[in-house]
Amino acid sequence: MSETSPKLRAELEGIPTYKPGKPAAAGGPVAYKLSSNENPYPPLPGVMETVAACAASFNRYPDMMCTGLMDELSERFAVPVTHLATGTGSVGVAQQLIQATSGPGDEVIYAWRSFEAYPIITQISGATSVQVPLTPGDVHDLDAMADAITERTRLIFVCNPNNPTGTVVRRAELERFLDRVPKHVLVVLDEAYREFIRDPEVPDGVELYRDRPNVCVLRTFSKAYGLAGLRVGFAIAHEPVAAALRKTAVPFGVSQIAQEAAIASLRAEDELIGRVGSLVCERNRVVEGLRGQGWTVPETQANFVWLRLGERTVAFAQACEQAGVVVRPFPGEGVRVTVGEAEANDIFLKVAEGFPKEK
Repeated sequence: MSETSPKLRAELEGIPTYKPGKPAAAGGPVAYKLSSNENPYPPLPGVMETVAACAASFNRYPDMMCTGLMDELSERFAVPVTHLATGTGSVGVAQQLIQATSGPGDEVIYAWRSFEAYPIITQISGATSVQVPLTPGDVHDLDAMADAITERTRLIFVCNPNNPTGTVVRRAELERFLDRVPKHVLVVLDEAYREFIRDPEVPDGVELYRDRPNVCVLRTFSKAYGLAGLRVGFAIAHEPVAAALRKTAVPFGVSQIAQEAAIASLRAEDELIGRVGSLVCERNRVVEGLRGQGWTVPETQANFVWLRLGERTVAFAQACEQAGVVVRPFPGEGVRVTVGEAEANDIFLKVAEGFPKEK
């Protein structure tokens, strides 16, 4: 940086760039994108009509308070409106949470590997990341995370199901962990994939939040509801935390189109349940297929699967792309593969079958 350049915050040095899922190449051999955990289905019934009607007025600012959506969420989850806050996807709300709790000298704890935005938004705030390795089974090590708490800890992320491994923490271990966390430390249960869970031992974070003022739950309309391109997420938290989120929100951040689409999606819940059920069936088919080929696959409760490949990760991703599907590689670690259309899943399974299981 030259002497005449504007002085920027030192905390921004070395921040990793968020890497979105690679899109299918235009005009190339790739036909399917399984790299971004997107929903392969079109918007739910009624959503397109709602969006089209709303589009005629996007020369106007949206309702900054998201009044209609907040009322709908309040009724859907049986929580006070004052316990709700919205944002640009759950990752936008996560960034607001860090802004509201953590700065230079503070610590943010999360498992690793977990959602790759956590280190980015932590470093932007000037806080320090404390990354706690997953267990050998690719699950959150909650005991180690509790041991990592210090007087500088301000916020803890628990991604459940975890992205990118799909693994979950169950009720007994999560409640034991929450009992160990000091009441002044905020625990964020990031439940972006909640709708795909079928394990009855995985608790609903909303039920845990009710009598724990230091628990905040993140949800999104990007995954199961299929509104990834509209960017709308929300938090459920007790009033002090929810109020802080509303203070740190980008004014008019959630467009009116996104608000109305989210409301329409909530009202199409019967159709949502059917679609999610179909994706869960496909998920089970993919996992069973991989295990039948000899792969070790962690139990996933999300809409993706995780293959730990180590140094063979990039080669596997390249083989998938050549066959017609794009997956999400984490070089040196493994690949995350979204459960998509049956045709796409079949291509992925065929690549996996022909790929060497060992070096």
